[in-house]
Amino acid sequence: MQAGGKVASPRWWSELRCRGALRRGEVSYTSRVVVRLQARTRSRCRFGIALAIGVLVAAGSGSASAQTLRSDEAWAELGRGGIHGITVGPIESSQFPGRGYGTPVSARLLDQLAAMGVNWISITPFGRLWALDDTRILMDFEAPYDSNREGVREMVAQAHARGIRVLLIPHLWVETGGWRGRVDPGSPEGWSAYQHSYSDFVLAWARDAAEAGADALSVGVEMKSLSYRFGAFWEQLIGDVRAVFPGLLTYSANWDEVDDVVFWEQLDFIGVNAFYPLANHPGASYAEYLEGARARVPELRELSHELKRPVLFVEVGYTTRRDAAVEPWLWPDDMQHVVIDEGEQARAMSALFEAFLPERFFAGFFVWRYYADLDDVSQEAIWGFSPHAKRAERLLTEVFHARWGVDPEPFPWLHPAPVPPPYPYAGFLPELFRGPGSSLTIP
Repeated sequence: MQAGGKVASPRWWSELRCRGALRRGEVSYTSRVVVRLQARTRSRCRFGIALAIGVLVAAGSGSASAQTLRSDEAWAELGRGGIHGITVGPIESSQFPGRGYGTPVSARLLDQLAAMGVNWISITPFGRLWALDDTRILMDFEAPYDSNREGVREMVAQAHARGIRVLLIPHLWVETGGWRGRVDPGSPEGWSAYQHSYSDFVLAWARDAAEAGADALSVGVEMKSLSYRFGAFWEQLIGDVRAVFPGLLTYSANWDEVDDVVFWEQLDFIGVNAFYPLANHPGASYAEYLEGARARVPELRELSHELKRPVLFVEVGYTTRRDAAVEPWLWPDDMQHVVIDEGEQARAMSALFEAFLPERFFAGFFVWRYYADLDDVSQEAIWGFSPHAKRAERLLTEVFHARWGVDPEPFPWLHPAPVPPPYPYAGFLPELFRGPGSSLTIP
């Protein structure tokens, strides 16, 4: 392997060299050449054998049971391959019965996602906060809590039946508007009340996730106003979640929040909602997008190495419009005079993938988002984030079938042909986002 964590030599060859390393008292491992004593090398070789057996057992059980990931390349070392994820949004409104989580229409969606190469989904049950200064989170969202939790339980079962693992993300909706990252009850008493309500909200869904058999859980989404402080609160909450939920844990930090989160070391993944701007002016070229994406890699690589946790893009995506990667956080419902551009969505996503997928510290991503009903048009405008039936969907299918840096090397005696390099394959991507007919102006 080369410095920086990119794949350079097959893992099987490194493993075979363990035997020789025993005689020399040293071993090459990860992206650094580390000289080790003979006894420590023997221990590492034994650990590798035990880890391989453990992975086979876990793979056979179909569960992503709790494993404390304690190195930047921990997910790669487990040998499970990249997380090919899609966020599936709920359609919980009583106005649309039978079209949400755990219904025949969501089963049809999962069939399509599995065919695309998806191996994880995230699902996002919501709680309600009346306003940014409110302290009480209500469990019902568009439908009663009991109904929503039953839908989540059925959705997890549907996913598992198709070999797809599930990350559950309890989300917050602010009824009167505003971004959840700006929650501020305004006083110590208000913060205390809010934290108590938030703990009840997350722990309720943690227990539900455990009962449903979900594989991973996010303990929060873009809680920027409190993720940089209140360390004792977060330590208690995450400890309480660990006590009731056996799976992997992450937190969904906004892209400009990641460096300030105080509790990463209590979790398994550094989770990022990766709506990164890739350029600062309209009409940017693909080369500029790629440069902007690659500029993000060193900072996340360094953080991953420092915290000894792999990085996971818990949300990533771009809208279907011109200059999608200039201000990617703009919400589709608030836009006017939109120039729809499927090619632009595809090339923005491609630039980010090209920058990150070769990296060993990068576990994978969840694209924001599809909806439980493939035929639904009620949730967002055509220029929104969903890649369904757009050029970006073809891009995702190709990406999910490519080899990533985090993927295990195939055994050479089973794959005698040369192993392709990690994504991207030269010559494929440009045809997705060039050519006539990809733009439409909406007044």
